[in-house]
Amino acid sequence: MELRQLRYFVTVVDEGGFTRAAQRLHLTQPGLSAQIRQLERELGQRLLDRGARTVTPTEVGAAVLTHARAALAAADRIGETVQEFTGLLRGQVRLGVISGAADGEFDIAGVLADFHHDHPGVAISLTEDTSERMLAAVERDELDIALVSLTGAAPSPAVDIDVVLETPVVAAIAHDAAPDPAESAGTITLADLGRRRLICLPPGTGLRGIFERSCAAAGFTPSITFEAAAPPLLLELAARGLGTAVVPALSAEEATAFGVRVLDIVEPRIHGRLALASRADRPGTPAAKVLLGQLRVAFGHAGRARS
Repeated sequence: MELRQLRYFVTVVDEGGFTRAAQRLHLTQPGLSAQIRQLERELGQRLLDRGARTVTPTEVGAAVLTHARAALAAADRIGETVQEFTGLLRGQVRLGVISGAADGEFDIAGVLADFHHDHPGVAISLTEDTSERMLAAVERDELDIALVSLTGAAPSPAVDIDVVLETPVVAAIAHDAAPDPAESAGTITLADLGRRRLICLPPGTGLRGIFERSCAAAGFTPSITFEAAAPPLLLELAARGLGTAVVPALSAEEATAFGVRVLDIVEPRIHGRLALASRADRPGTPAAKVLLGQLRVAFGHAGRARS
């Protein structure tokens, strides 16, 4: 008994006759009939009632049909498994990251190097863009994975969001700046911050979206006089006295290195969220699935270390 004979038998039952089944299988009708007769001889039972107009399974044939379908489904799953393994040997993964994400804490280069070592035949294309544009690219299936900063807007149901880090948003001013009466024990309210000249990431970034939505909820529009694509440059501008930078939380060591003093934003406190985005409504390629898993592990560890 061969797997192809089981496929022939199932097809004859599904089509209700040898003529249509032969056409579907691209066989001659006599050849198909011969294969079914051979299967019946091997099993020692008649599987089909051959009527004048239709062909139906016998009682034995109906019982065999269930197992034949299961055997063919198992064979198909074996083929799919092999295809997935093959997909890990070649292909392409399209990855997007926000500007400044590939620093020492988030070792994207290290993750990609490990992935390439394990799967050298997979090409990786790396794009750097704003969170807003990359989320749209994931939705349009132009990116497989994107590391984004959430803007606070509701994500598309077609995009799966996996938050890997949540961090406070703070204000940074020049270390030698004179204390402002609005400051209190290293804090500043959002309303008082809104009266300052601000330095922030550009529109389309997650931090800018979160900040502007918070200001809108408080009833005002912030005055942003300088924009830069990466937090380190925002801190350098603040250190030169050009305004107050709105940035993700940084350690005391980082603040000293950049020459800034950090103020916690209160009333309300604001938090930014870093997330991995991928398509939710269709399966990704095997290579993309593996890389996504490795990124989740890497950023999960970084997030736990920072929290």
